[in-house]
Amino acid sequence: MKNQYCRVGTTTPLTNEEGMISLLERRYNSFLEMASQIGNTNTKLAEFFQYKAVKIRRTLEKLV
Repeated sequence: MKNQYCRVGTTTPLTNEEGMISLLERRYNSFLEMASQIGNTNTKLAEFFQYKAVKIRRTLEKLV
């Protein structure tokens, strides 16, 4: 019987820059959308989502 290894927590590096940019743009938009949807009910969580969006935007600016 072969050993089985858990893959939880593993990451797959993005090799092409175009794929990485499109993924980051989608995540940026989703974080902004989540922040606007939850902003009225939970301001701390909305601030967290906005902070994550800002970090992604900075990364995008470096890539473009």
